[in-house]
Amino acid sequence: MKQKNAQQRVKFYQTGTHTVGNRLMDDATRTVQASMDRSNAITSGHRACQGCGEALGARYALDAAMRASKGQLVAVNATGCLEVFTTPYPETSWQIPWLHSLFGNAPAVAAGVAAAMRRKGRSDVKVVAQGGDGGTMDIGFGCLSGMFERNDDVLYFCYDNEAYMNTGVQRSSATPPAARTATTPAVGQKPGNVFGTGKNLPLIAMAHNIPYVATASVADLHDLEAKVARAVDIEGARYIHIMVPCPLGWGSQPCDTIRLARLAVESGLFPLFEAEHGEVVRSKKIRRKVPVEEYLRPQRRFNHLFKKGQEDTERLSSLQRMADANIQRFNLLGERPSP
Repeated sequence: MKQKNAQQRVKFYQTGTHTVGNRLMDDATRTVQASMDRSNAITSGHRACQGCGEALGARYALDAAMRASKGQLVAVNATGCLEVFTTPYPETSWQIPWLHSLFGNAPAVAAGVAAAMRRKGRSDVKVVAQGGDGGTMDIGFGCLSGMFERNDDVLYFCYDNEAYMNTGVQRSSATPPAARTATTPAVGQKPGNVFGTGKNLPLIAMAHNIPYVATASVADLHDLEAKVARAVDIEGARYIHIMVPCPLGWGSQPCDTIRLARLAVESGLFPLFEAEHGEVVRSKKIRRKVPVEEYLRPQRRFNHLFKKGQEDTERLSSLQRMADANIQRFNLLGERPSP
């Protein structure tokens, strides 16, 4: 009997949900999504794919923005997956003031909304614009650059799934090297997307010298929400680039969305950092560095790099060098930078 009483089962509590374990945490340490007061900016009933990173990213970002703005928020949406799966006519999953215009002019429309709010004396209303990597980095790039150059009082979210997923998985300027898409097929001596193309929009945004630029991931909710809250309180143009894996376009399992987002960060391929007026001021350190291969293998868009007996070591090494360069550039391991 004494032996039986000496043993006690260890209780594990969930801390990111509404379950009993969440009561053990102080309010300040809970995420927006773990709070009963979350706004649910995107409610149930939308038509996103299972495991859609963009659906998660938009809800996380806008719920955080709603809390930071005390519910005074207007969202402008570019054409793309997010617009299509949340607003199939005549339905909508949005529970906030939400506008959609054209594929490429969301930043300009948002700038107009901000100007209207300013004219009405509604300084309490915050304006956000949002789009995927295609609508942001390609089709809407001119309007976005103009928004940055004018320093319009708009917070822009780019949900980056690294291709035009809604129209058939075509390459965008965010598509990584060697990735297979409908327009960069896995054929030829160097299958997939070629090296040396594309653009790094967070760095381009920094070059505009705007007040705030940040990168974030759906795999790190505390970091994402903190950056959104910080951005909402800043006046002027702000830009947050959020990594949102796409199971359909990446050829990954829906249950692996958060895992892949985390591996992208831990490999160094997607560095998390913040910049103010063109200078990096903070970076999120990598807790457990992993080789890029661990991130690439679960994705069928990179299958051609791992053919049995024909592993493409040359291009895998190139991708690893890209990750290592990010780690050094943004000091992701917390080490002193080399002189």
